[in-house]
Amino acid sequence: MDARVISRIAALALVAPLAVGFAPTASAAAVTTLYYSSSGAPDYLAQIDRGAANWNAAVTDVKLVKRTTGATIKFHEIHSGGSYTNTNGHGRGDIYLDTSQVAEGYDPTRIAAHELGHNLGLPDHYSGPCTELMSGHGPGTSCKNAKPSAAEAAKVQSLWVNGLAGAETAPRKVAH
Repeated sequence: MDARVISRIAALALVAPLAVGFAPTASAAAVTTLYYSSSGAPDYLAQIDRGAANWNAAVTDVKLVKRTTGATIKFHEIHSGGSYTNTNGHGRGDIYLDTSQVAEGYDPTRIAAHELGHNLGLPDHYSGPCTELMSGHGPGTSCKNAKPSAAEAAKVQSLWVNGLAGAETAPRKVAH
């Protein structure tokens, strides 16, 4: 080997451990972490966590993490009027889970995951099949699917590829 090659290998041997330990990788830099709080909906803690886990399993550009303080997505329980969210569609919002809808037979994990979908930027598609999470209450109480479809996950990926860049600023209400 010539001296230049040996010199480059030696330099990489010194720099590589620092890069691995301290510099974020390209894929790590692309992940945007959003924090949610479920403390305002104490009857549905496990269902909210499952809905967030379903999104985390489906997408890689954004991650939902439970947090008690400093959350930008907050769940609340209400007792009439239907579940809905007030959101900017880009990681900020208040989600209202209606206990009367759960009593009617709608799946609370599906409701939580659906409302999180709005906070990730997706609109309603009530005429869609049960396999589409954003079809919401359209398929009826027999629909228990709380996982986003591949198309819904792909849309979220495309919306979050640049992280929080280009986020909407005005909240909008998405009623159900």
